[in-house]
Amino acid sequence: MNNAAELQVTISRHDEGTEGEYHAHVDGHEEIGRLTWIERGDARVAEHTLVPKPIGGRGVAAQLVDALVSDAREHGFKIDPQCSYVARKFDENPAWSDLRA
Repeated sequence: MNNAAELQVTISRHDEGTEGEYHAHVDGHEEIGRLTWIERGDARVAEHTLVPKPIGGRGVAAQLVDALVSDAREHGFKIDPQCSYVARKFDENPAWSDLRA
């Protein structure tokens, strides 16, 4: 059974200048999903997407990538998807090709 419709996820952004993370906070859970990035030129290199098992399998990682893509469109940076999950999401979404570094 897919509980994605019932899942309340809040994405927060943590920008440390030339590096940062997106955090996924899931209501009712202490675990936090993370997507880490570093800045390289005019691109953000997506390094890792980490979602702990208790909150995994419900689209949390996809929401982290969606937040990164949304920010890239809004703020005009490219994304270098070094993380295999982010690379796979780019392959699945050809409309994002203009954002790929």
